[in-house]
Amino acid sequence: MSFLWAIIAGLVIGLLAKLVVPGRQPIPLWLTILLGIVGALVGNALASAFGVRDTAGIDWIRHIFQIGVAAVLIALVSPAWVRRRG
Repeated sequence: MSFLWAIIAGLVIGLLAKLVVPGRQPIPLWLTILLGIVGALVGNALASAFGVRDTAGIDWIRHIFQIGVAAVLIALVSPAWVRRRG
């Protein structure tokens, strides 16, 4: 079941990250999900390092880290994907 939640979280985080990155990102959905999962894992590690992983209520700072990392990954991977495909 945790595998399914990782895919759902990766989808949500990846899509939110694509909204943050300016311009068009012509990467496939599976790559968006994969980068969202990686962003979630790295974002959790960063939040733990800064001591804000678990807070009272919604962990907004952790989610910002997750989306931010995923956005950076999407911004880096999108041009490489276009060059590879084009």
